[in-house]
Amino acid sequence: MVVLAFMSARDKIYFASDFHLGSYPKEANISREQTIIRWLDAIKLDAKELYLVGDIFDFWFEYRTVVPRGYIRFLGKLAELADLGVKITLFKGNHDMWMFDYFKNELGAEIVSDELEVTYNGKKFYIHHGDGLGPGDKKYKFLKQFFRSPFCQWLFARLHPNLGIGIAQRWSKHSRIANNEDEQFLGEDREWLIIYAKELLKSKEYNYLIFGHRHLPYDISLSDRTRIINLGEWINFYTYAVWDGEELQLKTWK
Repeated sequence: MVVLAFMSARDKIYFASDFHLGSYPKEANISREQTIIRWLDAIKLDAKELYLVGDIFDFWFEYRTVVPRGYIRFLGKLAELADLGVKITLFKGNHDMWMFDYFKNELGAEIVSDELEVTYNGKKFYIHHGDGLGPGDKKYKFLKQFFRSPFCQWLFARLHPNLGIGIAQRWSKHSRIANNEDEQFLGEDREWLIIYAKELLKSKEYNYLIFGHRHLPYDISLSDRTRIINLGEWINFYTYAVWDGEELQLKTWK
């Protein structure tokens, strides 16, 4: 009973994205994983729910009996949170879209393929990884349809894991994360996710629109009742959002 007196109430909801575990350079992954684990250790005291909004892994494919090796400390920490009663929701990103039922079976996690709409304390949330939204990027939108197709997934599963995962890892060497591309805010009239959000708000009302994918953290008011939050990434920014029941804040883990 004395211990319980020092425990925080589990009433906060956390959002993070774009950990890109497994990305190049490989040498940085253990340090990044340890940083993420320290953050998870900190939030486990008051977390009610945890949303991981895509690209948690730089590549992920679940064969019927095989999953990519590595990330054992991170996966163990997620299991610890799940055992504590924290609800975990995982979004498919453009790097880890081939999640199936592994995390559902092991952690009781909810897997979200695209968008999710939820309401907390009367506030409406729209959550999406952010890939393929807004104008432009027609090449990726075509590839997304191809990669998401059951036939493509079936074909990839025919490859031996050493070959299939090896191909994916070589591909990831050309990603924004691997090349540490500098992210610059383009302005509200040119940021695709902001353009998408404004179009969406013409037909539906939300208080918060939360995205990943862009890698650049920002928190922008679109009206006196609506904000768009991009969660950034955990290579340079280490940013996340937290909902305390009244307000959503974008924060930096230090």
